[in-house]
Amino acid sequence: MMQTRWVIELLEAQGKTAVIGPKRNRKQQRQYDEELYKARHLIENFNAKLKQYRAIATRYDKRGVNFLGAIYLAALVIWLN
Repeated sequence: MMQTRWVIELLEAQGKTAVIGPKRNRKQQRQYDEELYKARHLIENFNAKLKQYRAIATRYDKRGVNFLGAIYLAALVIWLN
């Protein structure tokens, strides 16, 4: 309860928009952008699926180009499924 408010105040002080949905059992609901929240959720789910690939989660490749190629390949596999 207090932790969420603290995080939101910190984000707003930095000039960022908090996209944290309010709890349903709150008496006073906080406003948030639902479309932005949906987009953030999709991105988080995609990152979770990427982390299932061991080479990406542990970053085996030392060169950035090779690592980015592995991300492209894993993303392609995810999108084709």
